[in-house]
Amino acid sequence: MGEVISGARRVSSEALAARAANAASGLKSLGVGAGDRVALYLRNDIAFFEAAFGAGQLGAYAVPVNWHYTPAEAAYLFNDSGAKAVVIHADLLGPIREAIPAGVAVLTVDTPPEIAAAYGLDPERCAAPPGATAWDHWVDRFAPAAEALEPPGAIIYTSGTTGHPKGVKRSPPSAAQTQASQGMLMAAFGLAPDAGIVTVVTGPMYHSAPNAYGLTMARLGARVILQPRFDPEGLLSLIETERVTHLHMVPIMFNRLLKLPAEVRRRYDLSSLKFVVHAAAPCPPHEKRAMIEWWGPVIYEYYGATETGAIVLCNSEEWLAHPGTVGKALPGCVVKVVDEAGNELPRGEVGEIVGRNVNLADFTYHGDDDKRRRAEKAGLIIPGDIGWMDADGFLYLCDRSKDMIISGGVNIYPAEIEAELHGLKGVVDCAVFGIPDAEYGEAICAVIQPDPAVALTEADVRGHLRGRVAGYKMPRLIEFAADLPREDSGKIFKRKLREPYWAGLERRI
Repeated sequence: MGEVISGARRVSSEALAARAANAASGLKSLGVGAGDRVALYLRNDIAFFEAAFGAGQLGAYAVPVNWHYTPAEAAYLFNDSGAKAVVIHADLLGPIREAIPAGVAVLTVDTPPEIAAAYGLDPERCAAPPGATAWDHWVDRFAPAAEALEPPGAIIYTSGTTGHPKGVKRSPPSAAQTQASQGMLMAAFGLAPDAGIVTVVTGPMYHSAPNAYGLTMARLGARVILQPRFDPEGLLSLIETERVTHLHMVPIMFNRLLKLPAEVRRRYDLSSLKFVVHAAAPCPPHEKRAMIEWWGPVIYEYYGATETGAIVLCNSEEWLAHPGTVGKALPGCVVKVVDEAGNELPRGEVGEIVGRNVNLADFTYHGDDDKRRRAEKAGLIIPGDIGWMDADGFLYLCDRSKDMIISGGVNIYPAEIEAELHGLKGVVDCAVFGIPDAEYGEAICAVIQPDPAVALTEADVRGHLRGRVAGYKMPRLIEFAADLPREDSGKIFKRKLREPYWAGLERRI
């Protein structure tokens, strides 16, 4: 029987569906209807599923929010999405309370003990404050909603190359598109109905892939275990005790698992695993090979983007035969490598990757249709990577065309950080880019051209950014340069700044 598990709490699929139907009634009473948005400012919790499914039942979009956001970042997203309600964990409410627009309903979820323990939270901050609308009691007040609309899915905000993030919003799917979408997810996630699937959601569900993975698993009636915070040995223990069959991971998790002492790794029985898929960031070949040797040929990989969904996939045997590949086109997907004009290049030639799942409902960027038009080339979507395809049709990545950093599987756009740096007195110009990091894949580096008349220090820079950008966007390395290299157009030549850090490495991302 399907269930969602978080700490000591276990909720059956039937009970979860009933709670979601009650939540739908409650959200309807707040004026939420088809096409509206409900923001989820939550860590991985059972309430996340209740709210997402409840909104979907009304034909409304769930909008997962990165709970690391600063108040200013959160305020932008709340306003841009036009959310009619915010569902938020109690401990997260205080810092961003003033960022929630007037008139938006706030529904506060008690932060559960397992999350409090994982993050070392003060128990007094984990209960809904006096006067707040407490989610559990509020949901219990309502009878199940009669609506049963086709869920439109989530609006996932991706950081923007020009500053503010934009929400990827799909059109409401037809029945055929819903079936095609489910087929794609089942292939990418190794799913089959009534297969006795047991999984652990290891990544935060404000990201597109863990969001789609966790919600799809729950809809299919799998046993879904929520790990409040990724813990490598804790995951091994769960695999053994719960007989986990399926996982969705990112390469940094492999890195941390492989750092465990050999005697710890040998301690756990992992024979229940059937399908472990990873994505979101390049995986160092030596780490992937080590994982296959340890866990067996159960490691899969896919490539795609929030805008495209998964478009290629490979299994362990295919990867070992084509080391470094991210996979081959999934059924119903078109993937090409093209030149600047959009012409398809011969196999083996490096160019821009474009692709699309032709059966998926189309998308736009919420409130920015012009950006949507710019995201397309040759009738296909641009994920933002450079690569090539071998004679067998397997795709390889070698660089990024978009100015983006992927650190620990998290997309970070330098423009957001640069915009804040330009607000610091003494900064004439700056460039932010990714440099290699053994654990995270990439770390953030900021090179600043200071005003000679201002004594600017690294502490000044960090102090200015603190509170203006989320902690994971804080540069690991800050350097100063009297001048920055520029192209003929005057634009900073980031490649020249970036290249020395990557010298001698086979990868560029």
